[in-house]
Parts: sequence; structure tokens; C-alpha cells
Amino acid sequence: MTHPVRPRLGNPHKAVGAHHGRRPCFYDGPRDLQVLVFDVNETLSDLTPLRARFEDVGAPADLMPTWFAGALRDGFALTAAGAYADFASVALDGLRALLPDVDNWVGDVEAAARHILDGFAHLEVHPDVPDGVRKLSDAGFRLVTITNGSAALTQQLLGKAGLVDRFEALLDVHGPRRWKPAPFAYQYAAEQVGVRPEQTLLVAVHPWDVDGEAARPRPGRRPCRWRSTCPGPQRGASGCPGCTRRAKRAGARSSGCAAAPRGVVPSVPSRSSRSPAD
Repeated sequence: MTHPVRPRLGNPHKAVGAHHGRRPCFYDGPRDLQVLVFDVNETLSDLTPLRARFEDVGAPADLMPTWFAGALRDGFALTAAGAYADFASVALDGLRALLPDVDNWVGDVEAAARHILDGFAHLEVHPDVPDGVRKLSDAGFRLVTITNGSAALTQQLLGKAGLVDRFEALLDVHGPRRWKPAPFAYQYAAEQVGVRPEQTLLVAVHPWDVDGEAARPRPGRRPCRWRSTCPGPQRGASGCPGCTRRAKRAGARSSGCAAAPRGVVPSVPSRSSRSPAD
């Protein structure tokens, strides 16, 4: 297992996490971190059971990531064009187009598509999420979510895990009517909890999510982004170990860095233990 190099806050010239030939990660803030903004799909939720939903309707399980990536692509394109549709509508349209192209597939496209999409209501969080979320909350951080999906489904997901009370707000992009990674979606999340953008940090497994959040102007902050061979959100992938100090041994899947392997979280003192200059 690759062990992370612990970053040191406040030195923009200090490279951290430089290994395996990847470009180094730099970080310089925020000094007044208050709110952790969590992505939901794949960051908190485990989408693996959706593969079985494809098999239920006679389609190959490996079609799931292709479909999910296509739904994100189409949602991003709508935002880029100045339009909006919710995740369910875009995802259903993707399934209606994808399933008939499966070799030798026969069936009711509409019923099959809805069966697959209904699987989101039955997802659960990754095993390491409850402990990580509780430790971050106990450390004094305010926690919120913002998803390209549905806030109602986020509530179901976190409710089953007994974590709803740990989150101050459960948001989705219906409010800003722009899918992440549009920068305004992250601005919207900060506004909803009454903090400045530089007082927030995104927790996400997707590089595009981190890039979108980093596009917002914020004084004195430089994001952690790998420029090459990013492994994405696969379990156990070797990637960027994190870009700032966070709850020690929190066990969260990633903390503000898209390529962080699960279970690797840099340490951070609780807010109550920080000096005013920290």
C-alpha cells in the first residue's frame, strides 16, 4: 500500500505527495476551514449493486459504468449549453438509448430502464463512510452534501446509515440548475450554509468534481490535482493521498482530492485544538 506524505499547511512551495512519477501536489489553505462539502454518488454511495440491476433485465453488468458516465456527460453538456434537466431524466434517456443496442437484448425498454434507475433508492454507503463521517463531525467540521442526483435519495442513503443528523444540509443541483462541475454549483452550496467559499473544502472521488470546485475564485488557496495517470475512484487505486490535513484516521474515502485511495486520509487536528494562527 502506498503511504501518503503528510502535507504541511501554509507553504505554497512545498510539494506533497510527490511519488510514482506524478506531478507534485501543492496546498496553501484554507486557514479557516469550517465546512466539508461531500459529493454523494460514488464518494459516499456504493454503486456496485446497480450492476445486478442490469443483469436483472438481461444486460451485461459491465454496462453500468458506461451508462453512468454517459449520464454525467449529458448532464455536463446541458449545463455547458445553458440548459438543465434533472439526473433521473437524463439517466433514463441514456438507458432508453443504450439498452436496445445490447446484442440480442429483448424486453420492455421503459420497464427495464426504470428498474435500473430505481436501484438508487436501495444503495448503501461504503463500509468506511460511517466511521469517517462521525470522526469528521466530532472534530468540529460542519458537513453538507451536494449531488448531481437527488437530495431526497441522499437523505434515504444517509438515513439507512444513521448519518443524517451529522449533516447540516443535503443539497442537489436543482437549486442552482447547473450540474457540477459548474463552479456556481459549489458557490451555491457555500451560500446555503452561510460561509465564504474559502471556508469550504470538497470531499469527492471524481477528478472533474475537484477541478470544478477549484475553478471558483478563492483567495490564498491552491487545489490538489494530478495532471497525469489519475486512477479515478477505483477501490484501492494508488493516487494522490490528499491535499490538506484532515481528521486523523477518519477513514473517509477521500478528502478533497479526487484520486485519493479509500481509507487514506491525511490527519488534521480538531477545530477546537487549533491555534488562531493555524
